[in-house]
Amino acid sequence: MPTSKNDPGAVAAYLAGLPEAGRTALEDLRELIKSTVPEVQERISYGTSVIFALERDLVGFVAQRKHLSFFTMSPELATALGDKIKATHKLSGATIHFSPDNPLPIALVMRILRARLKEEAGRD
Repeated sequence: MPTSKNDPGAVAAYLAGLPEAGRTALEDLRELIKSTVPEVQERISYGTSVIFALERDLVGFVAQRKHLSFFTMSPELATALGDKIKATHKLSGATIHFSPDNPLPIALVMRILRARLKEEAGRD
C-alpha cells in the first residue's frame, strides 16, 4: 500500500494558484507523469511540492520564485544522466531546474520515469 495520500484535488488547487506560464508547464509535466504511470498517486508535500508515488516517492516537482524544479528522487540516476541533463538544464543534486521557456524534454522525463520505476521495482 502506498505511503502517500492520494490527493489530486490538492494538486489541482496548488497548480491553479500558480502564474500561468509555470502552471501550464507543470500541468503538462503532471499529465506526462500520469499518462506514463497511470497508477501513480499524487499529493502535496510540505505545502508546496507535488509528489508522485507508488509504494514510495517516485518523482516530484515544485514552482519556485525563479524557476521550476523536477525531483528525480534518485541521486544515482541524476548522476548517471548528469551530462545529458546539464546540456540543457541546471542540475542540483537529484533536482533538475527548468523554466516554462525551457521545459524538460519529453524523452528525458520518460527516461527518468522508466529508470525510477526500474529502481523502485528492484527495492522489493
